[in-house]
Amino acid sequence: MSSSTSTTEAVRSDTRFFGHPLPLMQLFSLELWERFSYYGMNGILALYLYFSVTDGGMGMEQGTAVGIVGAYGGAVFLATILGAWIADRLAGAEKVLFYSAIIIMIGHICLALIPGFGGVAAGLILVALGSGGLKANASALVGELYEEKDPRRDAGFTIFYMGVNIGALFGPLITGLLQSNIGFHYGFGAAAVGMALGLIIYVTGRKNLPPESRVAVNSLPKNKLYLFIVAIVVVVLLAVILWMAKLVNPENLDWWIAGISAGAAACYFIVMYTSPQTNGDERSRVLAYIPFFITVVIFWSMYQQIFGVLTVYSDTQLNRSIFGWEMPINWIQLIPAFFVIVFAPLFATMWMKLGPKQISTPVKAGLSLVLIGIGFLMFLPYAEAGPNQTPLLWVSLALAVFVFGELLISPVGLSFSTKVAPKVFQSQMIAVFFLASGVGTALSGVLGGYFDTANQTPYWLSVGGSSVVLGLLALTLTKPMLKLLRGIR
Repeated sequence: MSSSTSTTEAVRSDTRFFGHPLPLMQLFSLELWERFSYYGMNGILALYLYFSVTDGGMGMEQGTAVGIVGAYGGAVFLATILGAWIADRLAGAEKVLFYSAIIIMIGHICLALIPGFGGVAAGLILVALGSGGLKANASALVGELYEEKDPRRDAGFTIFYMGVNIGALFGPLITGLLQSNIGFHYGFGAAAVGMALGLIIYVTGRKNLPPESRVAVNSLPKNKLYLFIVAIVVVVLLAVILWMAKLVNPENLDWWIAGISAGAAACYFIVMYTSPQTNGDERSRVLAYIPFFITVVIFWSMYQQIFGVLTVYSDTQLNRSIFGWEMPINWIQLIPAFFVIVFAPLFATMWMKLGPKQISTPVKAGLSLVLIGIGFLMFLPYAEAGPNQTPLLWVSLALAVFVFGELLISPVGLSFSTKVAPKVFQSQMIAVFFLASGVGTALSGVLGGYFDTANQTPYWLSVGGSSVVLGLLALTLTKPMLKLLRGIR
């Protein structure tokens, strides 16, 4: 037995972190602070874009601002392709994770220090690239901590996901207070500080990760490296040309990101299915993953409206007065994160206790769409209410239903992706999962463009009703999916 193999086995048999391998703590901490910075910035981004210049914003049209937020969120997930590919073919997941965190921090510094559109463009591009490199590889490294059939996997990913939401809770909390009391750029600066803290914690435990995480699983031959460099140059030049020609602009950026992400995912499915390095069972599982991918797209197109439509809703419709004190607008985004922190341990415990008796991942995914659809329909009773008249308690209950759906698809989906991934496409299958999130996030900006505060009923009814119907349809596909998954649930 090699020393590398014995080290990996020692890590996987470790139970020092609440029954899980200790390196889960380092990844948990890094993701917590990365999400603090991401959601802290994202929480005030739409407001910064559509607030007037006199109020410290950029004065954009509200629909355009919501679309940009959706497009940016989609771009983060789209960038996971690059981060995962570099990890699998060039550098290994751990190195890509580390340097991506540094890029994220620099992006937040740009947002904090550079005023106007230049700071927004530089900051969002850097944060999107860095977050793309970090997201897929952090999740892939969590998967490396467990054997394929380890019953702790779903629980481990749920604990990891709880770290995501601790960051998602405190990020908007801090940046919202800073934005409302001092200014937007101080909020962006807090996001940079959060990412720096995440890096410091992560550096103290890098050596505890399995040795396999530091090498490429499917190394690219050195004589083909130039093709990668040429491809990057071509993509950058094409993006610049399209922007200069105004074929890509702030108004249609969300559609471009959604389309490119969907096309990239289709290419990945084809590559994984046709690769000579993929065996028969793996090909079957790739096919089974396609309806799951579509379900994830639909779910995130609904859920990510928290950062667009529901932020606008908080500004214009929500009664934010609490005993005479007015809650910051973006604090509506704290509510789902709070519920995840409360309920994620309960879900993790439930999956651990049920073990092999728990419902399958396809069933969980279908139920997630039904639940979030019900959450949207819960906005109907107050569709005709006046400005800032919707009770905070009622919106909180609706968002709790959102979170129940989220816990059935997001952390479970990460675990599912690592289980069905072909051996040589580990990080890249995680990237495909995040591409589904990217398509959905970009589409949330598209859907958000149809929201009208003066005529809300058609929006809540069509979006919520469609989600329930599609969720029931997804449940009918459970049996054929399980057959194709060949023993994986």
